[in-house]
Amino acid sequence: MNPSVTTRITELTEISASEQPHLQTLQTEILILNLMTIITALVGLAGNATVLWLLGFHMRRNAFSVYILHLATADFILLFCSILHALEKLIMFFCFISKFFPDFFVIVTVFAYIAGLSFLSTISMERCLSIMWPIWYRCRRPRHMSAVMCALLWTMSLLLSILEGNYCGFLNRNPHDFWCPALDFISVAWLMLLFVLLSGSSLVLLTRLLCGSQRIQPTRLYVTVGLTVLVFLLCGLPFGIHWFLLVWLQEDHTFFHLYLTAIFLSCVNSCANPIIYFFVGSFRQRWWKRRQTLRQVLQRALQDTPEVDEHGGSLPQEPLEMSGSSLVS
Repeated sequence: MNPSVTTRITELTEISASEQPHLQTLQTEILILNLMTIITALVGLAGNATVLWLLGFHMRRNAFSVYILHLATADFILLFCSILHALEKLIMFFCFISKFFPDFFVIVTVFAYIAGLSFLSTISMERCLSIMWPIWYRCRRPRHMSAVMCALLWTMSLLLSILEGNYCGFLNRNPHDFWCPALDFISVAWLMLLFVLLSGSSLVLLTRLLCGSQRIQPTRLYVTVGLTVLVFLLCGLPFGIHWFLLVWLQEDHTFFHLYLTAIFLSCVNSCANPIIYFFVGSFRQRWWKRRQTLRQVLQRALQDTPEVDEHGGSLPQEPLEMSGSSLVS
């Protein structure tokens, strides 16, 4: 989202005539990627808005649903900024208007991405703790730990994004500032730490599910968290890799479509999360016998108890509370 990257579109018009076929192909790819980004982001906005509405006003929040609520908020912000970014590129293509993406939205996009990864890592870590040390988790976990952790993660993400923007070129246009390398190192270290925690805790959960003499019975919450982590590793991680690695190593416009591809994949990741919730919540349910509301489906996706009388289809109307649910944030 660096403003210097957006100037590559205008530079495309200055390429020599010998490169025109390649230029036309590149323009077509960029146009398709921007259109796909807008369509995907619109779907994701509707899905995350539904999750925010249900969790915020129609469901009793507990230890894990608080994190899901904040993750949906970060995804909503990221999708909104991605739509604005894609619309700007389309306007520059069709109207030949050189209007840069506002610096404020650059900061917000980076902020939302860091926050989303932070919440997802925290969800996976807490789920791992609740399995590895269940007695401590039920009895010693602070009552408002989820709310406190979310506030700290929002603050940390906002601080990193503002400092990066101020000292590394988003705001003051001076990427050679003395503090920029140090802030880049801190940001990279923070994201690498989150990735290691996310991968490590997910691997521990998978091991407890599949291996060992004390294997635990999978619940819908396991499936929800597992699919969310998997989709992020496939679609959300490329944006972070491009942001911190490729942008430093290249300035050629031929790599611009890779940058847009990373944005599109991040939109797919944010769009997929609410789809995962509703898919897991409605899986193996007999819709033709009993209509299920979106609230019931979302509650079932966050259910942390084994299925009851699955063959008879007599699942309870209201899913049982998750482990540690008495620890309302």
